[in-house]
Amino acid sequence: MSGQIAKLETAEIVKAEPTLSQIVANFINAQDVKPSSRALYSRTIKQYFDWIAKEEIDLSHVTRVEILNYKQALLDEGLSPLTVGSYITVVRKFYEWAEANKFYPNVAKGVKTPRRKQQFLKQALTPESGKDLLQYFEHRAKRDFAIVNLLIRTGLRTIEVSRANIEDIVFKGGKRVLMVHGKGRDSKDSFVILTDKTYQPIRDYLATRPMAKGGEPLFTSTSNNSKGVTLTTRTISGIVKDGLKAIGLDSKEFTAHSLRHTTAVNILRAGGRIEDAQGVLRHSSPTTTQIYTHTIAEEMRIKNAPEELIDSLM
Repeated sequence: MSGQIAKLETAEIVKAEPTLSQIVANFINAQDVKPSSRALYSRTIKQYFDWIAKEEIDLSHVTRVEILNYKQALLDEGLSPLTVGSYITVVRKFYEWAEANKFYPNVAKGVKTPRRKQQFLKQALTPESGKDLLQYFEHRAKRDFAIVNLLIRTGLRTIEVSRANIEDIVFKGGKRVLMVHGKGRDSKDSFVILTDKTYQPIRDYLATRPMAKGGEPLFTSTSNNSKGVTLTTRTISGIVKDGLKAIGLDSKEFTAHSLRHTTAVNILRAGGRIEDAQGVLRHSSPTTTQIYTHTIAEEMRIKNAPEELIDSLM
């Protein structure tokens, strides 16, 4: 009998409450996102709890006020509104999940991400600078010229160029296109048009790789240590940056991403609509593309400066 009682007592022992690390691990595992995003969530939520510990705040007593204080602390550190917004988004997701699983109340509900000013962090090239950049690369390595020419004429991101394979160049509706594995996408479900001016340098470059197969990267390394391997985004950015410096655009406002801005602005300069630029850049919302009109408005403001009208009077 005593043995049976002991078994019953053992079965009735209340399970220990999960630790914070176990709760966080369960939260991360419950997220239906890519492994890279899970890793980001893990780092981000750890930073939040490190701040909680540093401030000596009892987790059971966290309120909306603490979440707002955390947001302000991040901004005070000099982090950009975009970065702070991503951190707060993960904190909101955690508390939403924690409340659903009866760990903590959702004290982060309704906490807003910081508003960021709609402005260019990178400058678009003028038509003259764009021509100078292409002329600079035209007399250098065929690969580098093909890359820069592709970037400035299609608005592709460096990651999209890095992911491109030879076989991604296909025809749609009688036009040559490059299928694109976009940022945050799982497959190559979009495309950009390869006009003759865009494709010619690519064809010239591929002619230097006569044995290349369709499944190989469109652009490969020529380094002895990684010859034939796909180019990294860092290498692509470095190629563009070197060219920008060579034509006198040596500042942090001009990078490889400036060529994406240049594509959008050039579409508008040539009379295209916002919707046209949106389609090429593959923005989900026209609001994102709308910021490019600022460059056009600024150019017109400078070209037709009202202040100069005053000089004709006195």
